[in-house]
Amino acid sequence: MDDRYGLARRVTLPGPLRLDGGGTLGPIDIAYETYGELAADGGNAILICHALTGDQHVASAHPRTGKPGWWTRLVGPGKPIDPARHFVICSNVLGSCMGSTGPASIDPSTGQPWGMRFPVITIRDMVRAQALLLDHLGVGRLMAVVGGSMGGMQALSWPATFPERVAAAVVIASTARHSAQNIAFHEVGRQAIMADPNWQGGEYHRGDPPSAGLAVARMAAHITYLSEAGLTEKFGRKLQARANQPEGAKGFGFDADFQVESYLRHQGLSFVDRFDANSYLYITRALDYFDLAEEHGGLLANAFRATAARFCLVSFDTDWLYPTADSRTIVHALNAAGRAVSFVELSSPYGHDAFLLDSPELNRVVDGFLRGGR
Repeated sequence: MDDRYGLARRVTLPGPLRLDGGGTLGPIDIAYETYGELAADGGNAILICHALTGDQHVASAHPRTGKPGWWTRLVGPGKPIDPARHFVICSNVLGSCMGSTGPASIDPSTGQPWGMRFPVITIRDMVRAQALLLDHLGVGRLMAVVGGSMGGMQALSWPATFPERVAAAVVIASTARHSAQNIAFHEVGRQAIMADPNWQGGEYHRGDPPSAGLAVARMAAHITYLSEAGLTEKFGRKLQARANQPEGAKGFGFDADFQVESYLRHQGLSFVDRFDANSYLYITRALDYFDLAEEHGGLLANAFRATAARFCLVSFDTDWLYPTADSRTIVHALNAAGRAVSFVELSSPYGHDAFLLDSPELNRVVDGFLRGGR
């Protein structure tokens, strides 16, 4: 493959990175991929921001699982974000476990993994780390920042934190703050991890990881990414086929009798092979702390008054994790701030995960918005 269609790198940046929780962090490693080439005028750079358990492999195969990039439907040759026209950057967020500095990284002061000594971080801290990366790459201003879910939070935080560095923001299936329900689901997951005997107060890198707890956390979270209609259509109350058991018969035990149970167990078990439990704790906490209005005097419109960026917001009608009402709240704040904003609610049976799945309508919206700014 031509290098311009996917080049993986990792850079150590000296910092210091000032954190919302107090103190600084540095040096920091940032793992990232780039696609395409930066134009001579620097005007074609697009930053892609990933979701909670995502990574920098937005349009190239995952090195651990071998699966295609997580947004190849939107990013790639002939797609709305095209390396032939754009210089595309996607970095692993601070606190994660795919090459960027996080709790599984080595603390230079001890020579041991940070574990729970790693400082608690915020979405804005992740954005500040991305800004350091862009400085390193020589990108002064972004043509656009694009993200879904937690990536959408970063896309909102970018023009609020660096108003002069962003020309446009595409925010998909996201929110300006976590609700009590969102926080409650995350707390269930965190408690599942910390209740696993292998967690060892976060020092499990000396032994076996808390795989059972992390799998349960993933199962609980995965339910929020789906819709009831989608689950019903795919699984309903269908039972698992079992050897030495009549078709459609219940097992009258606690194995995975229902197909939906088997599906969730598979999601949990496959997740523990690629993600770090402590990173899950830290990133979910960053999501729960996210409240863009709180960061700007309690009024969401204040977050956007200093920027001249254009905004595009997209929601999905079956997304109950970050419902359309959350996007409308952001649109109203942007209107109050006098910012240019377009908004559309798309129909999909797939719930929150719709932003990752095949959606010609989403592609048309993003393509039209990005071309409209050139």
